[in-house]
Amino acid sequence: MWTHRVGGSLLIADEFFLIAHNDSRGKAKLHPAATGLGLAGALLGELVLFGHLTVADGRVTVIDRRPPADALAHTVLDQLIGEPQHQEIRTWLAFLAQSSTTSVAERLARAGVLRRQETRRLLRTSISYLPIDLNAVAWPATRLRALLERPEPPAVPDAVLLGLVAAAGLGREVLWSATPRAHHRLGVLVPALPPPLRELVAHTEAAVGAAV
Repeated sequence: MWTHRVGGSLLIADEFFLIAHNDSRGKAKLHPAATGLGLAGALLGELVLFGHLTVADGRVTVIDRRPPADALAHTVLDQLIGEPQHQEIRTWLAFLAQSSTTSVAERLARAGVLRRQETRRLLRTSISYLPIDLNAVAWPATRLRALLERPEPPAVPDAVLLGLVAAAGLGREVLWSATPRAHHRLGVLVPALPPPLRELVAHTEAAVGAAV
């Protein structure tokens, strides 16, 4: 089975979130629907990488019901197990997209990467997630750009993350100062992924296209 984490410590949805919110005020670089769907794809991708799910013919199948160590991954797996009548991957992408941005932000806050801030204005309270260290927030995009410049192929989790970044429309955040070699590498990574992950990226890209 593939390793689970990218860059040593963070899971793929964490790094996707940081690339999509690489801003001192925590503002998103993408349309909210694209952000949510990209993160939903990343959360499902984590479970495929953990060995709990597979994806084939547009459907998601649970293959290991044992709880993953990560609390958010455990929650997502429980949701899948609890709704066995729903297996279409597009259904799960749409469902998870409704809460994925907040869920991943909370995980990053628990990890000490972001700080949760509540702002009260008149009758409503808004919640934002601010970076504690701007360098830590900027690192995932820098790291992926460096991976694309290397001669050896990225590890599977990094390739999935790169595929999802491109699928959601975030490629420019990684490629803004990259060489032609990096642009080419990004284009050939997804076709080389294992079939369940390749299909997951393709469905995420289609869902983003339909939503945005």
